[in-house]
Parts: sequence; structure tokens; C-alpha cells
Amino acid sequence: MNTPPPSSGSDREDGRPVRLGALAPLTRPGWTEAGRHLLAGLDLAAHEVNATGGIGGRPLELLVRDTAADPERAAAAVDELAELGATAVVGEYHSVVARAAAARADALGVPFLCSSAVLDALTGEPTEWVARLAPAQSHGWRLYADFLLGAGHGRVAVATQPSAYWASGTRVLRDRLAPRGGTVLVLDANALTPGALCDALVEHGATALLLLVGHPEPAVPIVRAVRGDRRLAEILIGAPAGQPEFAGWAAELGGAGAGIPFLRYLPERLGPLGERVGKELRERLGEAPSFVAFEGWDAVTFLAAALRSHGTDRAAVAASWPHVEAEGTRGPIRFSRAPGIGVRQWTWAPVQVADRDPAEPGRFRVLRTG
Repeated sequence: MNTPPPSSGSDREDGRPVRLGALAPLTRPGWTEAGRHLLAGLDLAAHEVNATGGIGGRPLELLVRDTAADPERAAAAVDELAELGATAVVGEYHSVVARAAAARADALGVPFLCSSAVLDALTGEPTEWVARLAPAQSHGWRLYADFLLGAGHGRVAVATQPSAYWASGTRVLRDRLAPRGGTVLVLDANALTPGALCDALVEHGATALLLLVGHPEPAVPIVRAVRGDRRLAEILIGAPAGQPEFAGWAAELGGAGAGIPFLRYLPERLGPLGERVGKELRERLGEAPSFVAFEGWDAVTFLAAALRSHGTDRAAVAASWPHVEAEGTRGPIRFSRAPGIGVRQWTWAPVQVADRDPAEPGRFRVLRTG
């Protein structure tokens, strides 16, 4: 880990903005719907910080950069933001992209608060420069595996594409299912057509198919093929990465997209703060906010608390991670060291397994919590 001298200046009360870099996937091939929700949360929180006095009287300014799901683009954005004097960087949704941003932030000595990426190995080595709000993948996906077993699904197939994130998720599922007699069949979604994938599910007698693939392609065609195959009428389709959370999923698939369990990082019931922020986010987005929007709000709100209490020097911000607590939309946020996780981690944000109600696809059902 490199620890260069801090370069973001002192707490000069000159009225100049305190700059925060903000990373989000806003264009394809990034998951733009998630990026839009993330940015809405980041921006709303920054607006509220400024409405309550900013940072010691200085306005908080978001410098937004589109990562487009490109790790190299994210790393370059961190370089640019550091040159522009950003005190810290916040955001990002895609795990592989966040990993590139985290590595660059660590090398430059820029605090990075990752809002939404879950890959356990967010950095190659432990670092003090990076913290994360979202639960580690191993935490959430183990809960998902327990849900599958509890629902009687021990013969699980995963349709997957090459990615460190999908490969890590497959390992988590296999490690959790195997000691309990479960099996995980890996199907290459790049090599198999949706029809051939259906044939493989029938041949192997899988009772559940998990979509570890991009959205909308190839996730949507796979769902349509499986739903339309009479041989697979009883199979459970799952999407642990959270695709059905977003309105675009329901718009593209209608009723076929319901009854597909996914992970979301929300409590069963939001408190007064969560309800208020949720209402504001709904007005900004024109639709129900996803958990990703709440992650964005929580991330900026926590950083503002750290900046107000410890100053805007980069090293001071990074050193503050374990000493600051902030009230988030989903509970009190505090960071610690979790076993096997190389970054400061909120342990843990609330986790649900949920789905869209087949009788009313606009409504979510909570199937399991942890």
C-alpha cells in the first residue's frame, strides 16, 4: 500500500467548495439504471448537506464521472479527481470497476467510500484509504444460498459470464451448498443459446436457475426462454445480484419477471429518516427508489459527518473511518475491520431476499432477512 503525503489542503475557511469525486455507471455497457439511482442518492445528500451549512460553511461540490462499467476509465477518473483536488471519492456500483477505483485511490492516498460494490476482495491488500457501505458478497450470497436450501433447492444451476464478480459468487454458493448436499452446475451463457440452456437444465434436473449475467442481455432472453418452456414450469429462477429490483426489469418482462428472488440491502421497514429520504428520492427519480439510491445518500451523508468532525485533509478523512458514526437511511453507520475483508466495512447493512409478487409485480415480497 502506498501512502503519499496528503494533497487536498487544509481546512481554509475561504468559502471554496469541498470537492467530492462521484463515480457511477451512467452509460452503456454500465448498468445505467443503477447508476441513475446511485447518482440521485449522492446528489440529494449533497444538496441536504449544503442546506444545513455545508462543511464548516464551505459548500460540498460533487464532481461526477461516468465509469460506464470500465475499470480503466474508473482508474483514470480517480487520477483526474485527485488532480482536481477532490478530498475523497464516493460511489460506484460495479464490483470489478470499484476494485480498479479502490486500487488507484489507495495508490494515490485518496479516501474512497464505495457505496454499492460487494466483491470481497475490493483491494489486493488491506488498506486504510478505502471503506465500503454495501455488505461483502460472501455475506449476502450465503444468505441467498440458505434461502435456496430452505426452499428445497439443492440442485442449482447458474447461467454465468466471465467475470471476477460472477466467479466469486459461484464459489460462495458452492461453498455454502456443498456441505449440505447441494450442487452447483455452471452453464456458460456466452456459449449456450437460451434454448440450449433450457435443454441443459432439463438434462441435469436442476430445480433452480440463477442468473449471473448482464442485464438486459442476456438475462431477459434467458428468462423469457425458461418461462416459455413447459418442461421447466416448476423451476425457480433467481437473480442474486438484484436485477429485479429496478423498474426496467418489470417493464421489459412484465409478469415473467415476477417471482424471481434477488438480494436487496434494505430493512423490512424503513424508519422515519428512511421514509423521508425515500419520498425525496421518489420525486427526483419519478419512480420508487432502489436500495442503490439509499446507498448513495448514506455514503455522502457519512462522508459529510467525517469531514465536519475531522476536517478535509485526505489523511484525516481516511483515519476517521473507525471513529465516525452517522445515522443512515437503513440504520446507524459505523465502520470496522471484518475478517477476510481488506477495507473498512459497515458490518452489516440489512440484507433481504425479496421478489416481485406474481399477483402484483409492482409490489415486493420479503422472503428472508439477515
